Amino acid sequence: MRCLFLLSGGLDSILGVKLLQLQNIEVDLLVFTSCFFSSQQAEMAAEELGLKLRIYDFSQEHLELVKNPSRGYGKNMNPCVDCHLLMLTKAREIMESENYDFVATGEVLGERPMSQNRNMLDLIEHRSGLVGKLLRPLSAKLLEPTILESEGKIDREKFESISGRGRERQFELAKKFKIKNYPTPAGGCVLTDQAFSQRLRELFAKNPQCDINDAELLKFGRHFWLGENKLVIGRDEGENEKIKSLKKDDDYLFELEKFFGPVGLLRGSNIDSATIQQSAEMVAWYSTKARKEAEVEVNFWCRGKKEKIKVVAKLGMLGK
Repeated sequence: MRCLFLLSGGLDSILGVKLLQLQNIEVDLLVFTSCFFSSQQAEMAAEELGLKLRIYDFSQEHLELVKNPSRGYGKNMNPCVDCHLLMLTKAREIMESENYDFVATGEVLGERPMSQNRNMLDLIEHRSGLVGKLLRPLSAKLLEPTILESEGKIDREKFESISGRGRERQFELAKKFKIKNYPTPAGGCVLTDQAFSQRLRELFAKNPQCDINDAELLKFGRHFWLGENKLVIGRDEGENEKIKSLKKDDDYLFELEKFFGPVGLLRGSNIDSATIQQSAEMVAWYSTKARKEAEVEVNFWCRGKKEKIKVVAKLGMLGK
């Protein structure tokens, strides 16, 4: 039998794979990535398991889902139910096209109150088209049997009956399977972060047509709205490089002429000379040394054209 396993990279998903392998089931790993979460944790887990990992980037579809989730958000901007449903729907399409026997996950009943309660697990199974073909090994004995379990082709008794947020049984299994390298429980999704979620709400409100690049930019620097325009100012060299790599042709990029300091990126559809001046002042103000000067020069680029602008650093907007 062949199984397509959705690997998050956490201990639960690693244990789920191990439980399937006990029954000589061939397991292929799949992880989804978007502009809100990466495959890094799953890649490390796949290496620990000694299995190949398929990485599926569904950033565009996921961004549109986050803008308007049919079942709402969690505590922050995390639409966990709709997100899981999208992943499992994609997994079902792969299962059918590549002749896998079933799909499996490392989900635990009741571990996440929004997306892993009994009603949501059942709803996701039905809406994804995986009724009878979605196996959750860690909680299998508490859930309806899959078709293969009912037919006796998979031994249901070799699975677990874990529920809730306790981790004792998982730690016992990790010891049994000699699993030493696994991350602490965490989703790895920036949509669960309060500060990031606030930035995202503002972005959706100001620019409903925002794209993947706009969402990526939210991860770096200090963010300011100047009317309908967004100014992002780096906090260190690493962020400066990330911000520069995300520059679009119509964006303005600001750097100090003679002082070490932040990079600023100005993005918007209605940028006038006053906004450019204000942005240059703010970039200069965030350089500790430049802030002490009476006047400094700031370079800025747009569409490959370089210009200079002089600003009175001490009278920058944030310094007043």
